[in-house]
Amino acid sequence: MNIFLILQMAADTDPERIGLVCDGRRWSYGALLNAAKGAAELFVESGCTHVALLDESSEAAPIALFGAALAGIPYVPLNYRLADADLGALLDRISPAYVIGDVDRTQRLSKGHTCKTRSDFVAAAESASAGATGEEREGEGIAAQIFTSGTTAAPKAALLRHANLMGYILGTVEFCSAAEDDAQLVCVPPYHIAGISALLSSIYAMRRMVLLPAFEPDTWLRLASEERVTNAFLVPTMLARIILRMDEGVETDLSSLQAVAYGGGRMPPELIERALALFPQTGFTNAYGLTETSSTIALLGPEDHRAAHNSNDPAVRARLGSVGKPVPTVELEIRDDEGRPLPPGDRGEIYVRGEQVSGEYRERSALDAEGWFPTRDAGWLDDEGYLFLAGRADDVIVRGGENISPGEIEDVLATHPAIADSAAIGAPSVEWGETVAIAVVIRPGHKTPGDDELRTLIKDRLRSSRVPEHIAVVEELPYNEMGKLLRREIRKLFQE
Repeated sequence: MNIFLILQMAADTDPERIGLVCDGRRWSYGALLNAAKGAAELFVESGCTHVALLDESSEAAPIALFGAALAGIPYVPLNYRLADADLGALLDRISPAYVIGDVDRTQRLSKGHTCKTRSDFVAAAESASAGATGEEREGEGIAAQIFTSGTTAAPKAALLRHANLMGYILGTVEFCSAAEDDAQLVCVPPYHIAGISALLSSIYAMRRMVLLPAFEPDTWLRLASEERVTNAFLVPTMLARIILRMDEGVETDLSSLQAVAYGGGRMPPELIERALALFPQTGFTNAYGLTETSSTIALLGPEDHRAAHNSNDPAVRARLGSVGKPVPTVELEIRDDEGRPLPPGDRGEIYVRGEQVSGEYRERSALDAEGWFPTRDAGWLDDEGYLFLAGRADDVIVRGGENISPGEIEDVLATHPAIADSAAIGAPSVEWGETVAIAVVIRPGHKTPGDDELRTLIKDRLRSSRVPEHIAVVEELPYNEMGKLLRREIRKLFQE
């Protein structure tokens, strides 16, 4: 089953319903379908092997995504924020491609591509749609190739087949379930799996998408009010900036906002507590997923959020720090280093299995013989089946043979009134192999705590092996655009 069917079904059901709003222009589902058909003709005529988007979010993204699907060509959204050397290397890996967006940069960095600006591509697709046959060239091959963010290593080419993406949509979204007035504000970058899943799920639900090409809190608040947005997805850093502007007095009407999903990075407990208090009418959902799993595999839903927020039971309140329970179509296990399943409460690596789980890269498949995918995320399940994350498995600090989770140290540091943000990493040690090092960000107006004070705080809450040998105070921690902490950059602080 090809993902093009998602747009086809929406257009067949109500071709005049508005499906997309971007930069003031409104697109009906019928208009999007016709443009996608025209785009497919352009892609086939070009002889390309990949369709690449090197641009911010716009109508070009869904037109290219569904056009590529119809043409049977992998869609490859590229990170336009990459340095030239890194972007050039990725462009070389997908040549010859039909590249939409930054023509000058593409031609300067890599050869052999067909290049179109956003506006030229959209105009050409609309023009070509008049003679488009709309015939599928390939059914269930590779729908998308997404280069992973490379937070710990060089990007890998993750492959998502039509069957994976359709498995996710059919298992989590009800067709045409949105009211005609429902609107989803999409502000995540198009090269992230969250951007693709937002397009697919919104169109399948027939919910109007309001695209914000580049996130900025004041613009987000204005669009949410003007378009009477009912649904939104945010990463924690975006939510923090929105709340800050509201606390600073920016006036806006968010009375229509029914549901906010968040994910992509660690949500500070005090931030979600503040959001729940600020938006009492809004249902919050924590969505955990990976590129290789076609997006969400676990959810902490609105009822769980409110129950945890209002509870006096420490175990229930702790669930605000979880990512909820696996979605019904996904199997999930916590395993030890030998691949053996662990009981509730024990930390290990998260393994998942299901139709939406790809686990496939251009170079190889990471699935085991029984179809399980090792996520490289560490975590544990509580007695009720709620999943808690403990960072990347690769981030575990191994001190003298003892495994130490950075998250447990960071949680303790978050209790200090002067610490706005923190990160713990393993630094090289002759004696221990690795030892704990921390980087902290100080809240404005607070005095920087002494090293001994921070060491005592951690020792009193945890144990002596968690006490940091190295401490650095920094202005801010390095995050990517989806809110993921770049620990490789922090390690550089302790290598000099």
